[in-house]
Amino acid sequence: MTRHSLIELEAVLAIVRCGSFRAAALDLGMSTTAISNAVGKLERQLDVRLFNRTTRSVSLTYAGRIFVAQIKPSLEGIQKAMNTARSQQETPSGILRINAFATAAREIMAPLVLGYLKRYPQVHIDIVTEGRLVDVVAAGFDLGVRSADLVPSDAIAIPLGQMRRMAVAASPAFFQSRAIPQVPQDLLSYPCVRVRLPNGALFRWRFEKGGEELQLDVEGPITLDEASLARIAVTNGVGIGYFMETDVREDIAAGRLVRILKDWTPPLVPLCLYYYNRRNSSAAFQAFIALARDFAAGRLAHSGD
Repeated sequence: MTRHSLIELEAVLAIVRCGSFRAAALDLGMSTTAISNAVGKLERQLDVRLFNRTTRSVSLTYAGRIFVAQIKPSLEGIQKAMNTARSQQETPSGILRINAFATAAREIMAPLVLGYLKRYPQVHIDIVTEGRLVDVVAAGFDLGVRSADLVPSDAIAIPLGQMRRMAVAASPAFFQSRAIPQVPQDLLSYPCVRVRLPNGALFRWRFEKGGEELQLDVEGPITLDEASLARIAVTNGVGIGYFMETDVREDIAAGRLVRILKDWTPPLVPLCLYYYNRRNSSAAFQAFIALARDFAAGRLAHSGD
């Protein structure tokens, strides 16, 4: 099967548009000989003459008129697609897909994602949160966000640098008639809000202090699989909860929750934004990476400014 290059088809349309081989050659930045050879090659491949040529004029044959009418819409569509692709290299636009744990997505939402959208309103960000690890490339994502110890070894990672830690907390009313736990083991005699992991297992509360590490299977009146639901239960006095600090920081500051056992919740492994080698990546992708690096280096306010 004969293959035809775009330049041969563009040459035909340029001659029709410009009225002569010479003018078409100037329009395409080619020599008159080159454009004549391109059209001659196409005519030989099609086994049909497309143009009537004289020393003074050029016009389409009947077959040429039919040919041009059929190829023009398709070629214009190809050119439009190519121009759209080029524009995405110049101005951030299009879609960025990010896969993350729900807790990780919440941590980067205001400072990084919303900050990015303020700067580049022509970009649409699609975030998918799930508890399982996925192959971001195979699943069609541009970027992933995970704790550093879960980032694939062959990925390019940007440590986001934020201090991360857990927080154990309960409502002030909860402690009105109860003593405040002093060590993690005390929690075993208190009602707690339990958390179920995506794989169905119950999450064990982890603690560490002075080289001592503990994991507790707490008990309580309710088991949930979503942090926002656990926060509602705990702020309403159902029991003690175990959260990412960022999820309840405002509640603690406002006095809606009382934090306990803070010295038993040391810093966690930092979050990383990661991706695989992206040659000829879009302007939207490049801009997100640049902003993430600025954020990681502390050159951006964490409020998303």
